[in-house]
Amino acid sequence: MNTYHSIYNYPKKKSIVTIGTFDGVHIGHKRILEKIIISAKELNCESVALTFFPHPRMILQENSFVKLLNTMEEKIVLLQKIGIDNLIIHPFDKEFSQLTAEEFVKNILVDQLQIQKIIIGYDHRFGRNRTADIQDLIRFGKEYGFEVEQISAQEIDDIAVSSTKIRTALADGTIALANEYLGYNYFFTGTVIKGKQLGRTIGFPTANIHIEEDYKLIPKNGVYLVKSLLNGKLIYGMMNIGKRPTVDGENQTIEVHFIDFDQNLYDQEITMEVLDFIRDEQKFDSLEALKNQIQKDKEQLLYYISTN
Repeated sequence: MNTYHSIYNYPKKKSIVTIGTFDGVHIGHKRILEKIIISAKELNCESVALTFFPHPRMILQENSFVKLLNTMEEKIVLLQKIGIDNLIIHPFDKEFSQLTAEEFVKNILVDQLQIQKIIIGYDHRFGRNRTADIQDLIRFGKEYGFEVEQISAQEIDDIAVSSTKIRTALADGTIALANEYLGYNYFFTGTVIKGKQLGRTIGFPTANIHIEEDYKLIPKNGVYLVKSLLNGKLIYGMMNIGKRPTVDGENQTIEVHFIDFDQNLYDQEITMEVLDFIRDEQKFDSLEALKNQIQKDKEQLLYYISTN
């Protein structure tokens, strides 16, 4: 997959295009993207997914703080697996938002992307103030010589419902349901940083994970089963998201204790797949009580590994 960080870097090849945020790149998105790939092969064109960053709401709505299922780097990895030929991530700013619908169609879709066909949702709106709709796009298609294929209301609803259910499931800790809608295990990537090393004092050293992108959606506070590829080996672990109330923590942290693994991970970037939710975060009366609970959590993880 070729990745371009501006529409204007795309090398002007005949294209079949879809436009969207593709947040989560879940099973609903995959069905749409597979249509693009099939159509591009049939028409001997390039398949193109056009998305924008930052998310338009971050720019157009003041004080809007959008939480997304994927960082842009994660989205690139997921879209590459699906097999789309080209991903264009165009910078979204207020100047770009002022393009009229016809300017967007003529200057971007026709002149730059050499669009032959667009596959888009029936509820798609575009142009300055999002005033143009699918009927306008069909009219432009006739004028400029490209085909418009509408994605059905049912498929669009499925995508919207899936995204909502994924977010709700992550907020509730129902990880299996989130992963079912995603079609893969929810994951996030961060850098291992130095913490207070309290875990070592009770026999459960942890890797403290810093996630740079503050727009990444983090599951609710609690303890989770995770797995990660560390130095080429698949390793399971227990992840705690929360404020560590037993030691009077104040800020949210992400800490992972990997079982049967004792190597230096400082400054490494690691990816954790979230497999299941164990329990809510809770405050214990002592570090000894916390240690006993972590041991129980570990037994639950070992049971999970043995049965999956």
